[in-house]
Amino acid sequence: MDLLERDREVSVLDATLAAAAGGEGGGVAVAGDSGTGKSSVVDAAVSARDDLRVLRGACDPLSTPRPLGPFRDLAGLVGLERLLRGDEALLSTVCEELYDALRAAPSVLVVEDLHWVDAASAEVLRFLARRVESLPLALLVTYRGHEVGPRHSARPLLGDFARLEGLRSLDLAPLSLAAVTAMVDGTRLDPARVHGVTGGNPFFVAEVVKDPDRPLPASVRDAVLGRTGDLDPADFEVLQLVATAPDRLDDRVLPVLGIDLPTLRRIDTTGLITRARGGLLFRHELARQAVESTIPAGGGPRLHASLLEALERSGLSDPAVLTHHAVAARDSVRAASYAREAAEEASHAGSHTEAAAFYATALEHLGDSADLERADLLVNVAFQQYMTSRLPEAIANARASFRLYEAAGDAAGFSRAQAAAAVYEYYNARRRRAEDLVQRAEATGDDSSFGEARATHGYLAYMANDYDFALGCYVDAEGWDDRALLIRGWYVRDSTRLSAGEHDARARLVDHVEEARELGYDELASTGYSNLAYLDVEHRRYRLAEHVLEESIPFTVERDIPICRHWQTAIRSRMHFNQGHWSAALEDADRVLHEDGMPLATLWPHVVTGLVALRRGEPEPSGSGLEEAWRLAEQIEEPLRWLPVLAGLAERTWITGEKDRRVTDDAPARLAELGTMPGTAWAAGDLALWLRRVGVAAEPPGEVAEPFRLALEGRHEEAASWWHQVGEPFAEAMAWADSTDPAPRVRAVEILDQLGAFASADRLRHELRAAGVSAVPPRPRASTMANPAGLTNRQLDVARLVARGFTNAEIAARLFISPKTTDHHVSAVLAKLGLPNRRAVVVQADELGLS
Repeated sequence: MDLLERDREVSVLDATLAAAAGGEGGGVAVAGDSGTGKSSVVDAAVSARDDLRVLRGACDPLSTPRPLGPFRDLAGLVGLERLLRGDEALLSTVCEELYDALRAAPSVLVVEDLHWVDAASAEVLRFLARRVESLPLALLVTYRGHEVGPRHSARPLLGDFARLEGLRSLDLAPLSLAAVTAMVDGTRLDPARVHGVTGGNPFFVAEVVKDPDRPLPASVRDAVLGRTGDLDPADFEVLQLVATAPDRLDDRVLPVLGIDLPTLRRIDTTGLITRARGGLLFRHELARQAVESTIPAGGGPRLHASLLEALERSGLSDPAVLTHHAVAARDSVRAASYAREAAEEASHAGSHTEAAAFYATALEHLGDSADLERADLLVNVAFQQYMTSRLPEAIANARASFRLYEAAGDAAGFSRAQAAAAVYEYYNARRRRAEDLVQRAEATGDDSSFGEARATHGYLAYMANDYDFALGCYVDAEGWDDRALLIRGWYVRDSTRLSAGEHDARARLVDHVEEARELGYDELASTGYSNLAYLDVEHRRYRLAEHVLEESIPFTVERDIPICRHWQTAIRSRMHFNQGHWSAALEDADRVLHEDGMPLATLWPHVVTGLVALRRGEPEPSGSGLEEAWRLAEQIEEPLRWLPVLAGLAERTWITGEKDRRVTDDAPARLAELGTMPGTAWAAGDLALWLRRVGVAAEPPGEVAEPFRLALEGRHEEAASWWHQVGEPFAEAMAWADSTDPAPRVRAVEILDQLGAFASADRLRHELRAAGVSAVPPRPRASTMANPAGLTNRQLDVARLVARGFTNAEIAARLFISPKTTDHHVSAVLAKLGLPNRRAVVVQADELGLS
């Protein structure tokens, strides 16, 4: 097919390939309907170069895709042969080894048909896309845009192509009438009629032009099948057989199927078949679909059964492929067996999205009599759905197993299923349901399952600040033999002790997380990271929290655990908010609030969006803010949910002057009740201080965290110094504002203005002027205001490295971006901070919260 009207697209690809050959990586995502020439455009650009190593992978149209399918195809070319064996295919290791392999030589990596991609491959591609500027790599992907919906595995990757520097997207349009006229030149075909029938689809037009003397076909199907008319029935059945193998018909099964060389020569005359990736496949997916559509009713299962048997006899044991054919062959026994095997392989590879799909397939094909096996599969699929942020489905499937275990008399299974459902209900912000389930799990289980229920109950108690009960559960755990269960018990013990002020417990928590990672307990390791980061932010150990989140969030991505990424992103949102980096905080909060995940995690993002808007003097965003946070706090009923939201409502009263009965009437009683519970010293101190600021009489708890104690005792300068040293500028400003002397209060206004907290600053301006203070600073102009609150997450990463004295080249290497992109980011950081040069960033790192 001539590449008409594709010059612009080819030139974009040419430029990307030339840059990669010169050592500067980039990527292009090529979108278009089937037949618009995506592969042809890529081939035209790639074939013109001999200075790049060409690596190709493709996503297969299997009912559930193979985990890491495209990378298994090219594993032998880049030294990742163990992927072909399926051994130790941990996603994080795959990413790192592939990155190292691609650094070795200028390369072009082509992954086609992204609309069929598996979640694990999508994450590997995201890993590469975000580092492509640091590689001598041209990353090219193709996909059908209308087949990639909002929840598709490829959607985040395509979002990266749309917004990250070094990446771009192309959309191939149908051919114009002029292009069709050029294609049919020299034939008796009417260009206007051909254009009208084909809609300008290049593949369809090309098929018409190949047989111009035939009647004009009404569809692509007719055009393709017109080229098979000379085949006898036996040869045409071979074509149909190839069409039932959407990944490819492996060369090794051809002898088993009785497909000999003369047969291959005859079907080759159609021009529809090619050889690639060690097997036969159609040159174009539209051609495959056309031939597949000719398989008569009832014929498909027979063909798939033949393929399934041939694959088994040939020793080809990819369970994902075998599952596909067993399902299509209507062989329920094999489908259930292979699907379970595929699910276990996918889970081990960190591809939990595909694991959930395979377990669901196994469930669908399980016999009615296998109730106990069905119950186990329901629990397994529920866990994978939980890991991939599908809590409603996880809860429904876990609960569906209850009656099956109960009917089978399996007390241990029944107990474990209830304990699992309790975890899912809790993360779904349904604490009472979770508590009911875990109590039933303890009551109905046996000795082997009691530990799981007890560990879950201890965790719920810890989150409710019932530390005596939580530690009691740990005492019960000391005799458990299951290592994963022991680690879970240790989490409860050491998180409880760290929360209560035993600082040595933090080192033990770190050790437990490392052990969980080494043993391959993905969810357990990520849960440990979440506990660490949460407590570090709660206790204002921001540098430690940053280190944890820098390690933990990539881990959740590499191991396909979006439920934990959701929670940890919410923690990072709160951390950025406290540090005065409000744009980064809102960026994270928006992601948490608009992605599927755990409702429990959304409380702080709601608080962040509400308070940032309040302090800036802006309306709270629709569907978010303090009222949504209050609704969640009522639902969750935990001290560390109630107290921060009440403090936020009190701050709103302070800024707006509007009375709120929850602040004036309810908050003192809540503070008296909850503020004496262990682990609440920080949240209770914050609320006590805000109640004092709005003039609500409330007795401070006996024990509050040090900076709040200093402020409540009237030691405002010491409190402000404490907040300054820890890097929390808004709290520092409010400590100065609590003073009765004008000078510290003027200093508070200046800090608030620097943060962009204009409503808070204006509240103080009004009080100062009412007190007769004349030297009240006016609002700064936006053009002259240093604005650390305006830095995005990426700009924060760059700014912190600048503050540590890194050069642009070092920053580029550290963040996997090009020096040119680093220059842009450094310039943006200096402009937002209102600083003249890098030295000023280093000097003022403490004041800017970048140290």
